[in-house]
Amino acid sequence: MSNLFIHSVEITGSFWKKYQKIAVENIIPYQEKAIKDQIKGIEPSHAVANFINAGKKLAGRKDYADFYGMVFQDSDVAKWIEAASFSLAKYPDEKLSARIDELIELVAKAQESDGYLDTYFTLKRPDQKWKNLHDAHELYCAGHFIEAGVAHYEVTGKTNLFEIVCRLADCIYEHFITQKHEGYPGHPEIELALLKLFRSTGNAKYAELAKHFIDVRGVDPDFYTKEMQSRSWNVWGSESVDPRYHQCHMPVRKQITAEGHAVRAGYLFTAMADLAFETKDAELFAACKNLWKNITQKRMYVTGGIGSTNQGEAFTVDYDLPNDTAYSETCAAISLMMFARQMLRNEKLGEYGDIMEQALYNTVLAGMQLDGRRFFYVNPLEAVPGISGVAVTHRHDLPERPGWYGCACCPPNVARTISDIADYAWQLSGETLFNVLFLDNKIDLQDCGLKITEKTEYPYNGKITFEIEKSEAAKAVTTLAVRLPKWAKNAEWQSDFDAQTKDGFIYFDLGREAFTKKTITVELNLKPRKIYCNSSVHYNSGKVCFAFGPLIYCAEEKDNGSLLDLFVQRNTGAEIQPYTDALGGIRKLKVSAVRIADKKDELYFETEPQFEPAEMTLIPYYAWANRGLNQMRVWLPQY
Repeated sequence: MSNLFIHSVEITGSFWKKYQKIAVENIIPYQEKAIKDQIKGIEPSHAVANFINAGKKLAGRKDYADFYGMVFQDSDVAKWIEAASFSLAKYPDEKLSARIDELIELVAKAQESDGYLDTYFTLKRPDQKWKNLHDAHELYCAGHFIEAGVAHYEVTGKTNLFEIVCRLADCIYEHFITQKHEGYPGHPEIELALLKLFRSTGNAKYAELAKHFIDVRGVDPDFYTKEMQSRSWNVWGSESVDPRYHQCHMPVRKQITAEGHAVRAGYLFTAMADLAFETKDAELFAACKNLWKNITQKRMYVTGGIGSTNQGEAFTVDYDLPNDTAYSETCAAISLMMFARQMLRNEKLGEYGDIMEQALYNTVLAGMQLDGRRFFYVNPLEAVPGISGVAVTHRHDLPERPGWYGCACCPPNVARTISDIADYAWQLSGETLFNVLFLDNKIDLQDCGLKITEKTEYPYNGKITFEIEKSEAAKAVTTLAVRLPKWAKNAEWQSDFDAQTKDGFIYFDLGREAFTKKTITVELNLKPRKIYCNSSVHYNSGKVCFAFGPLIYCAEEKDNGSLLDLFVQRNTGAEIQPYTDALGGIRKLKVSAVRIADKKDELYFETEPQFEPAEMTLIPYYAWANRGLNQMRVWLPQY
């Protein structure tokens, strides 16, 4: 199987049970209605309608309509099927399963006889297939359908979508490998999907195709320019190509900085790390490590967001991390989580889990309203109504979440990530089981004779308890490795086993003998923390931000009045507040501050401002913009 933990892990309570229920009860049904154009007052999707119309056209009917929407609209359907399929693993629903099958039937009717599947080309440009790899997203959409097909098959055992995506992958293999047509994906994604398909089928041709796309990328940096010159149309009206935007400015093994479109980069790097693991390619993994280091040490927001400009939704240069014009796309943070997961498969460093967690609890969760009905595409670290979403430089940074987008890649991506959270939380490597993310869950690895019940109130409480049962099994798990976050300086643990720490994990020796019940307790001793920024990031000069456990905190106007008049007092800490039901259940921070007492009307003046004592209330960043229009800041000026 591609996903070992689909059936073996049950989320049992606390933080993530709530989010999975939101996914099942709100997000997935809402997004189903959105892709079917059943919600009034939001931008129409036509994603499902495109499949209906493509099917009609292929059946020889004349009553079909033209393609509508973004060129990658098909991927919204694929990601919804994937998220809905994951939800069925623990929340069986015959009606939902039937609706998925009905949608798969529409997809089947839209698939051409040779396995080709893309409604944009079937409806709009049937004679232009594979002629615009630069920006037409054929391979991107194919990748998302392959991921959906693998997930649906591994959850349900049904082969209706799985057979469709295998035929699609075979069609692509025929074109690029057998017929030796040049090219590689303009938007990487299919590479990681093909590796999932390889693991699910055991068919090495799919890994071969993934490797081909990775190996040829950037060998000819001018490929897309030549491709553009050979045709008379473009999707976006672009007349030039920036190889860095597409991560094809040089072969991937030589790349050392994260360039271009952040989501494309994240998906590409994920596939590179996955391929390095499958093929034991040391050179490729070394490139991944260089790229990882560049992102996490010079190009990543404190919230785990990546991509600092709306110009191309892209990375820019080292230390360019503006707050109020940040892009920090939700999908990009998810791609960073995926990259971290694959890096951890190659190298057991707790750092990868730390970054995965940082992106998840902050940018990914901030991308969704607490009720799961509205979404952020872009995740700024500062918002000022009247400027954010209004000024020409800030129009992309909205201070409130819209209901849906014409480019709706992020909402279904959040849904599938939440639904598949177990595959991020656990990894099995040889005889060692790694606990990467902390959540209330039960894991039952029947082939290994191991059952673990993990209990925690994380992220607001650092106590994590593991109750373990072990029986005789042919495939033994002899070690449980629990991630030790870098920020957990005062962590403690007690257990019935010998333990040692290494590279950000606590390794507990379970032994080979069976036992009925033994316990491990890890106490991370969460304390509010102050975080400062490298002085090379000039946007954060003289500023500080606050964290508690994995959570980055922010100030909102709703709690504090105008944030523009508030300054954190230097040499002061923060106090964690008792748990409250507000904002879905959070713990706030209180911070000593000062406020400008004599605010002037003049734009500039020569009298020094006067200050009065004040107190700031901070909330987790993921919970911001859930109480109407108001100011928000992560990085707070000091006085």
